[in-house]
Amino acid sequence: MNALSSEFLRLPGISAAVFGERDFQAVRALLHAESGIVLPPGKAMLVYSRWAPLVRNSGSGTFAKYLEYIEKNATERRKAICALTTNHTFFFRENHHFEHFASEARPKLIERAKRGGEALIWSAGCSSGEETWSIITTLLGADRGEGRTIAKSGIKLLASDLAAHALAAAKAATYPTSTLEAMPAAFRANWTVDRGGSSQIVPEAHAMVRFRTLNLLGGWPMKKLFDIIFCRNVMIYFDQPTKERLVNRFADQLAPGGFLYIGHSERVVGPAEAKLQPVGNTIYRKVG
Repeated sequence: MNALSSEFLRLPGISAAVFGERDFQAVRALLHAESGIVLPPGKAMLVYSRWAPLVRNSGSGTFAKYLEYIEKNATERRKAICALTTNHTFFFRENHHFEHFASEARPKLIERAKRGGEALIWSAGCSSGEETWSIITTLLGADRGEGRTIAKSGIKLLASDLAAHALAAAKAATYPTSTLEAMPAAFRANWTVDRGGSSQIVPEAHAMVRFRTLNLLGGWPMKKLFDIIFCRNVMIYFDQPTKERLVNRFADQLAPGGFLYIGHSERVVGPAEAKLQPVGNTIYRKVG
């Protein structure tokens, strides 16, 4: 890989030292070890553009020294990893998942809640929250009275992500109104409030969700099994062994009969194939 051209090396506080192959490979190795993400070759400019402000603000001066710095500083290392994650998503993405959730999963969750039981949903890799709120509004539904009863029930959702800035956006639950066009009109009317060009999820819906920073490759503190897990378009950034380990962990974290929803280009592979039965397009049911 050639050095970056000098026009990209003139930011104040950053040495004109070459950002070359050794630095790039060190970043790739760190990103994979910390998050499982495989950074493709040819992404040197992306690394430079996203890390340059961090290098400058840390006072490290060079990327090599910044890498040494974050080896000893876990907080800064987490910030550096988050800067390289992708957080592109939108409401009701891959809508067939929400159609299946509404017709097959939702009635069972509501019936259990009516009996006083609890039900747990996980939006794993929730990004800026569009998936989370698509799930919640689908769960609450078009009947406002029924939805308010559901909101007070034992159904809860965990929204987790590695990137703190994405999780903060999910928790804020406020989006440009134009981005909610894919949400059914009744859901928008019931579960969002117009703020003049932006829309906010209503408090009763927000109260059903718990937000947590979580690295999917690390330890999972959750003790209970989930009835529903959404993890979509996250595993596309992982290598094959990481995908197999992760989907197997999801299978083990699902209650028997629970559903796993994954991205359109992702597949259940490895040991999890014996635990998960395909029941739709990238939809799987836990055996048992």
